[in-house]
Amino acid sequence: MRRSLKSLKSLRSLRSLRSLLPERSDYLGLRSSWRGDALAGITVGIVALPLALAFGVSSGAGAEAGLITAIVAGIVAAVFGGSHVQVSGPTGAMVVVLAPIVASQGIEAVAIVSLMAGVIVVIAGVLRLGRTVSYIPWPVIEGFTVGIGAIIFLQQVPAALGTESVEHSTNAVLAAVTFIGSAQWPAALLPLGVAVAVIILMLVLSKISGRLPASFIAIVAVTIATHAFSLPLATIGTLPASLPAPALPTLDPASFTPLISAAFAVAALAAIESLLSARVASAMTDAGAYNADRELVGQGLASIASGFFGGMPATGAIARTAVNVRSGARTRVAALVHALALLIVVYLAAQVVAVIPLAALSGVLMATAARMISPTVVKQVVRAGKAEAAVFTITAIITVSFDLIFAVGIGIAAAAFFALRALSAASGVHREELPGSPQPGDERIALFRVDGSLFFGAAERIITRINDHDGIEIAIVRLSQLQIVDSTGAHTLTELITALERRGVTVLIKGIRPEHRHVLEKLGVIDSLRHANHLFDELEPAIEHARSHVRRTAATD
Repeated sequence: MRRSLKSLKSLRSLRSLRSLLPERSDYLGLRSSWRGDALAGITVGIVALPLALAFGVSSGAGAEAGLITAIVAGIVAAVFGGSHVQVSGPTGAMVVVLAPIVASQGIEAVAIVSLMAGVIVVIAGVLRLGRTVSYIPWPVIEGFTVGIGAIIFLQQVPAALGTESVEHSTNAVLAAVTFIGSAQWPAALLPLGVAVAVIILMLVLSKISGRLPASFIAIVAVTIATHAFSLPLATIGTLPASLPAPALPTLDPASFTPLISAAFAVAALAAIESLLSARVASAMTDAGAYNADRELVGQGLASIASGFFGGMPATGAIARTAVNVRSGARTRVAALVHALALLIVVYLAAQVVAVIPLAALSGVLMATAARMISPTVVKQVVRAGKAEAAVFTITAIITVSFDLIFAVGIGIAAAAFFALRALSAASGVHREELPGSPQPGDERIALFRVDGSLFFGAAERIITRINDHDGIEIAIVRLSQLQIVDSTGAHTLTELITALERRGVTVLIKGIRPEHRHVLEKLGVIDSLRHANHLFDELEPAIEHARSHVRRTAATD
C-alpha cells in the first residue's frame, strides 16, 4: 500500500514537472497559421530592433547587449515559456533597474545578475508561484506602469542633450534636472532636435496607421537625414557581425554579495512584468490560455541563456507582444521568427545599425515612455474611488522617487489597508427586537446580529459595542450572517463571553456556520459558554431558552 502511494506521488510529481516543459500541443494549428505567424514575427522584429538597441544603450550595457537579449532570450522564452504569443526581450522596466547596477558595479555585473535572477525566476516557477501576480491590485499595476514610463523618459535626457550619463541618481527627476543644467548650450539643441524629430515622426505615423512600425521608420528617416547633412552626432558605434560565443561570466567574490539584492529585485520585476504581459496577451487572443508557472520557468531560462551570451535579464514585453497579437500571431513560431529576424540584422546589417544616432534612440524611448502613461487609464483609476486614486498615486510616486520593487510592495500594502478598512466598515453588530409578541422580561434579553467579518480589523469595535450594553441578563449572539472569522476575531469573542459571564450575563450563541466551527472551537469560544446547551442552530429555541432563564431568575427573586 505504501509503495502504491509513493508511486502515485511520484507520478503526480512527474506530471507536475512535465507541465513546465515544452510539448507538441504548443504548435497545434501551425499548418494553417504558419504564414500569419511568419508575417507577425517579421513585423515584431522590425518594431523590436530600435527598442532592443535603445534599451541596451539606456541600461549602460550597450546596444550589443540589447540585441543579444532580444535574440537569445527571445528564442528561449518562446520555446520554454507558458504563453503562445508572448514576445520577450529587453524592456524599459528592466532598464530602470539595471542602469544603477551598471553605474555602481560595472557592465560585467549585468551578465552575472542575469544568471542569478534567471535561477531565482526558474525556482519560483518550479515552486508554483506563478499565480501570485493575480494578487497585485489594478491601481498598483497602473501606478507602477506610470512611474516606469516617467523614469524611462527622464533617463533619456542625457542622450537627448548629447551628454553622457556618468552617474545614476536614485531620483530620476533630480538627475534629469542636473543634466539639463550641465548641458552644453546651444550645442545641445542639435541632439535635442533629433530626438524631438523622432518623437514627432512616431506620433504622426501612429496617427496614420497603428500597423506601421513607427519607431523603425522614424529611426531610418532621421539616420539618413543626419548623415546626408553630416551632422556631428554621437552614434551607436561598432557592433559585432555575429553573436559572441557563450561563456560563464567572470565572478569577483568581493562583488557577489552586493549583487544578491540586485538579482532578487531583477527577478521580482522579471516575474511581475512577464506574467502581466502574458495575462494581457491571453485576454487579447483566443490562441489559448497561458501557464503562469511555465512562463516563469521559460523567462528564467531566457535570462540565464542571455547571461551566458553577455546579454541582459529578459522579460515579457507588453508592447511587442501586443504588436505580435495584432499582426495575427497564433503560435510560438511568431516569437521565434522575430528573434531570427534580429539575428539576420546582426549578421548582415551590423555596419548599417552602427551609424544610428544615440539621440534618435532616446527619442524612440521618450515616445515609448509617453505611450505608457495613458490619460484614459489614469482617469479611470482616479474616478474609481479615493482609495484607488491614493494607491495609484502612492505607487507612482514611490516608483519614480525610490525603488520599483519597493513601490510595488508599498502599493500592495496601501491597497490592503484600504481594503481592510472598507471590509471593517462593512462589518458591524446590530441589536434586534425579539421576534413574536413581547413577553414579560424581554427587556432583560439582548439579541445581537453580527454582520460581515469578525477579523482583526473589526473585532475590537464589534465586541466593544456588545459589551457596552448594560442592564441585561442574557445576550444572544447571532453568527449566521458572519462571513469571515479569523483567529483574532475568535479570540476576542472568547474574551467577550468570558467577561459577560463574569458580570453575570449569560451568553447564548446561535448559528455557527460549518466553515467557522473549527477556529471557534480551537480558540475556546464554545468552551467559554457556561453550558454546552447554550449553543443553538435555530433562533426560536435560543429565544425560548433565554425567556425560560429569565422566568426562573424572576421566580427565584
